Amino acid sequence: MAKVVYNIAAVFSSILNLLVFGWLDYFSIFKTYFDTFDIVGKIGAVILFALLIAVPVLIVLICVHRWRVNHQLKHDDTSNKALYREIGRLNKQVLDLMNEKNKVLALKVNAMGGTERIPYMGASALVDDTLPTVGNVVGGAAAGAAAAGEGAPVAGVAADGVLTGSASLALAGEGVADAAAAMAKATVEAKALAEEREIAQANRFPKLSLVDLKYRDFVPPTYDNEISLVDFVEGYRAFACSEMQLYYTPEIVRRYVAGMAASKLLILEGISGTGKTSLPYSFSRYLDNPATIVSAQPSYRDRTEVMGYFNEFSKRFNETEFLRAMYEAGLRPDPSTIVLDEMNLARVEYYFAEILSVLEMPSHDEWVLDLVPTAWAGDPKGLHDGKITVPDSLWFVGTANNDDSTFTITDKVYDRAIPIELNERADAFECPPHARVHVTAEHLQYLFQKAKVEHVVSEEVLEKMHKMDQYLQTRFRLAFGNRIIKQMYDFIPVYVACGGTELGGIDYIIARKVLKKFESMNVSFVRDEMTGLIEYIKKTFGEGGLPDSVSYLQRIQNMY
Repeated sequence: MAKVVYNIAAVFSSILNLLVFGWLDYFSIFKTYFDTFDIVGKIGAVILFALLIAVPVLIVLICVHRWRVNHQLKHDDTSNKALYREIGRLNKQVLDLMNEKNKVLALKVNAMGGTERIPYMGASALVDDTLPTVGNVVGGAAAGAAAAGEGAPVAGVAADGVLTGSASLALAGEGVADAAAAMAKATVEAKALAEEREIAQANRFPKLSLVDLKYRDFVPPTYDNEISLVDFVEGYRAFACSEMQLYYTPEIVRRYVAGMAASKLLILEGISGTGKTSLPYSFSRYLDNPATIVSAQPSYRDRTEVMGYFNEFSKRFNETEFLRAMYEAGLRPDPSTIVLDEMNLARVEYYFAEILSVLEMPSHDEWVLDLVPTAWAGDPKGLHDGKITVPDSLWFVGTANNDDSTFTITDKVYDRAIPIELNERADAFECPPHARVHVTAEHLQYLFQKAKVEHVVSEEVLEKMHKMDQYLQTRFRLAFGNRIIKQMYDFIPVYVACGGTELGGIDYIIARKVLKKFESMNVSFVRDEMTGLIEYIKKTFGEGGLPDSVSYLQRIQNMY
């Protein structure tokens, strides 16, 4: 037996010596006799020499790999232990939070009538805790008082940092009143907290439902329904100057307010830094109803980007800030604003198409957008059959830059909107402090209608506009269109009521709504005809009658 073992060991020793150290002897033999081999022998000798070198290298690599694997396993084991400890800590926090929640619910039940033993199944069932009673939920002193029937239980409760404080029971005098007030406050706060949690967990429109909760006890301020449009405009300029250090010319503010009368969509254009976003934001602050600013993204393709969509997997509606602001506007009587910042980073006619179409409906009852196919129990009260109504008190304001990173706003959008150019910064001025104003959207609409009665567009001006419309149709195949005519009737009276002139309002509408269509034409073919149009305008409306329109045409000629 010993001989067999010796022979086996000798064989392994020989193989090891051959594979590990034999290549040195082989190299000496290889060097001595290599030149005597034929071509086949030389190839075989090279292959054998390579194998003798590869074997020890392979053994070394295997050993190194095994060492690295073992070292990594030890490191992973250490990391897993730390992970298990973290999981245990988080589980403990979950149990603590469940206990806090159950204590709040127990307090709520106790406040609504109470019971000597309030059973619940929560974290206590996992840690073998005792079921809570009135005493261990609201405090020993209160429990004793409840048992004796000598007073009302008072609690100091902490729940997610919302309910804090303490109250003690007194049997007579002011102590009883203080205890009752503290208990009532704690009950209201606990109820609000429970409702918010229930909404967040169980409602498919959690944001909109929280808006309902916010406005459930909304008390509107005292509204100033005596203010005139002139005072309204001047008040805003004074407020923007004194409170926000923003300066706008009376002309810009007139156009903005008159634009609100003519359309629900305003587009502010111009170079960067002229206050395009600040204008609607400061205006909304003046009305004490700050605007919601939505930054348009280049990825916007359809209505779901601004309105959100229903997630079939989670059974919840992915609500956007745009949708929340639109819904909230329907619960407020004062004017609301949504600002689409950099709106032409994507194609407006794609993602805003449905809203543009809805706003064209003649009746406000038709300003309805579908969100979900059917209504569910628990949906926000402002939704009807899964639909939301665009509030009449809501205005959309878009800001737009014209550069290589943006898309051209099409005529479809321009025709439905009132564009306002801001290409110059207004000079700073001083004024006394001016407070915010509170005015309802209904009163603002009343002021717009009143202006249309008091400042009717004159027949003389209408006749000149009719002649100019015929001139444009004949020479350039351009027309005012019914939509532009309607906007003109809405815009000009309000513009005049805000302190402007009739001719100034007409000039602005013609330049920004009619002549702007030249930008979509091949101007090089009609460049000479524009000179005739300029002369016609001066002849019809007088020298200097329509300065904006003449200046715009001259600028277009110089560009081409």
